[in-house]
Amino acid sequence: MRQFTKFIAPALVAALGFSAVAPGVAEAAPRHQAARHYDIRTDINGLRANIDRAAARRTISQREASSLRRDVVNIQRTYSQYARGGLSAQETRVLGARVNTVYAKLRMERHDYDRRRG
Repeated sequence: MRQFTKFIAPALVAALGFSAVAPGVAEAAPRHQAARHYDIRTDINGLRANIDRAAARRTISQREASSLRRDVVNIQRTYSQYARGGLSAQETRVLGARVNTVYAKLRMERHDYDRRRG
């Protein structure tokens, strides 16, 4: 009986304590996951809107716009693949880097004033 109180009882209390903490941790993860999804979707939609706006204002050509839209479609496709299992921090960084790359391309196309790709 002395062994029970010395070793097993504290282990039992610790196990019960961890199970009480686990639901709070489990609830926090989906909220964080939802924030990642929202941020990436917002970035992709904003990028698409910026490309459409630049094409409508004729600051980029239709050829430039279609090439940039193709890049956005590729990002959207990658996002869909990653989102099936939930976005990890690494996948979020990859998607963010791709979005930033297309934003940089859009900026360069807007300021080259030649209205052709490249």
